[in-house]
Amino acid sequence: MQTERPDTKYRFPCLIGDVGGTNARFAIETAAGRFEAAAVLQNRDFPDFESALRHYLQRSESRAAGSTSAQSAAIAIANPLDGDKVKMTNSGWAFSIEAVRKTFGFRILRFFNDFTALAMAIPFMPPQALIQCGGDVPYKDKSSGLIGPGTGLGVSGLVPWGEHFIPLEAEGGHVSFSPFDELEMEIFALAKKRYDHVSAERLISGPGMEWLYRLLAEIGGETAEPLTAPEITEMALKQPGSLSDRTVEVFCRMLGTVAGNLALTLGARGGIYIGGGIVPRIVKRFEQSGFRERFEAKGRFSEYVSRIPVFVLMDTFAAFKGVSAMMERCFQTEPFI
Repeated sequence: MQTERPDTKYRFPCLIGDVGGTNARFAIETAAGRFEAAAVLQNRDFPDFESALRHYLQRSESRAAGSTSAQSAAIAIANPLDGDKVKMTNSGWAFSIEAVRKTFGFRILRFFNDFTALAMAIPFMPPQALIQCGGDVPYKDKSSGLIGPGTGLGVSGLVPWGEHFIPLEAEGGHVSFSPFDELEMEIFALAKKRYDHVSAERLISGPGMEWLYRLLAEIGGETAEPLTAPEITEMALKQPGSLSDRTVEVFCRMLGTVAGNLALTLGARGGIYIGGGIVPRIVKRFEQSGFRERFEAKGRFSEYVSRIPVFVLMDTFAAFKGVSAMMERCFQTEPFI
């Protein structure tokens, strides 16, 4: 892959992407921070990444925004990045970065981990795009943490470096799941029968919520309907006390444990930010859940964690800002933004 600083004449227009396990979001950045022709495509509608990208670039709205003249592209993707080959963890898509660059004629193509890019977006988020759930005012000169359940469980962080920031490339969603109470120990015991390693993502994600729903039904001797994660959350909002509602409650508490662990690990007095596709859809139920109680349940360090604010990211296209910032870094001499 190209590593030297690219020629700034290729900066705009620039294809911007945010590719997860379920959806692929694209836009054309026509000037710094100005995104046009934004679109959300469902991965299942396309056999591979190239087909989805080709579809987006050929849309009339995309062409009007300058897709045909874009010579640079920056794409966040829900996957570790190491070399040219990409094989997505929670999707069947696999491709060569260099082959994509040549196929679409980009002079400059950069891929970034999706939560690394989302972490980089944190300094650019307007107050109206954030909902605070407890804690005090964040310290601007301290580290921040980012976690987000969606198709998987993304984790990252942002470390200040003078006037700049360093986003972390992390795979914290795959840390070992840590049960907190007797119910979660029962859940863990059942999960352990299926997987040698029960990661946090196995239970705190979209597919994880669906499995958690079935496990709670098994523990309670109830019948589990074949519901998807969106259906579970919708049912939870309509029927308080139902199996779906209890599933969402346990889910939020588990997320609180992992988010609190992240806060302690990073010393995240700059705040913990929650992205992903699940929590923003149920933010009122989330605020009423035991998330914050569990987040702060850290024994001798409960008071320390109690002061750390938690923010829910409500902007569907928030990662675009981080992708843009990381792409800008490629066109500058500074090592960090």
